[in-house]
Amino acid sequence: MKNKFCDLLNIKYPIIQAGMVWCSPWQLASVVSNYGGLGVIGAASMYPEVLKEHLEKCITATDKPFAVNLPLLYPQIDDHIDLIIQHKVPVVITSAGSPKKYTSLFKNKGIKVIHVVSSSTFAIKAQQAGCDAVIAEGFEAGGHNGREETTTLCLIPAVKKAINIPLVAAGGISSGKSMHAMLALGADGVQIGTRFVASVESSAHGNFKEWVVRAQEGDTELTLKDVVPTRMLKNDLFHKIKNGYSINATTDEIKEILGRGKAKQGMFEGNVVNGELEIGQISSMIDKVLPAREILKELVSEFNESVHLAKEWSM
Repeated sequence: MKNKFCDLLNIKYPIIQAGMVWCSPWQLASVVSNYGGLGVIGAASMYPEVLKEHLEKCITATDKPFAVNLPLLYPQIDDHIDLIIQHKVPVVITSAGSPKKYTSLFKNKGIKVIHVVSSSTFAIKAQQAGCDAVIAEGFEAGGHNGREETTTLCLIPAVKKAINIPLVAAGGISSGKSMHAMLALGADGVQIGTRFVASVESSAHGNFKEWVVRAQEGDTELTLKDVVPTRMLKNDLFHKIKNGYSINATTDEIKEILGRGKAKQGMFEGNVVNGELEIGQISSMIDKVLPAREILKELVSEFNESVHLAKEWSM
């Protein structure tokens, strides 16, 4: 399983735990890193003083590489960047904006930069900006998503053809078998979010985790395409938004229905009725909450089994 992408980040397995808003604390990041993957602290939900605390605790809890997910539209991004540099974070995963402005700054400090994209066009721009790798995220992924609605199965081969830097697949991946499939399509690694939401160490509220493990096929949908495309579970808030679209509500009216702070209310505080429950399609395949180390062990075991079966089929 170890490859050049692992060598780039100095990790054992080419597995990145996504920096999921409200769900990716130092506890989760440190365990994933300790067991061979790349743990990620999700900075999007953190004030600078909170991020500082998580960085300090993560550094104490692991001597392995970890990353910070940094949305480039974050209001206090300069404070976050200062903290990342001060704490010598090995890897930064940027998203929600152009990587051109900050990539050289990070790289000059010896920090690896990976950028999240939803198309070949954006992947090429990330490569031109000097990013060390890209994460190509397909339509199946939870939370904020690309407007192109390209599935991971179609996206990975297209991006692979367009760039020559390492490629990480994301969206709809929760098992060793799906990981093997992505590597077969040309990915050098995978990023997994939804499966780690339903981990013991995730900071997601227990109510949200329960909804994730109870989710069935069709229980999520990509909505808010004129605001910020977001895949979420179909609770009361979702149906209010959908009803707004059915009566041709304006974008401003949809924003009013959505309100403010709904992701925190739903995912972190446990308001599963009127909160925003961002999660991927693959939630329908998850039926239990497990410690992060057990999730990693399952991924590796299933991957190895899948590779072994593939070799048998080829004989």
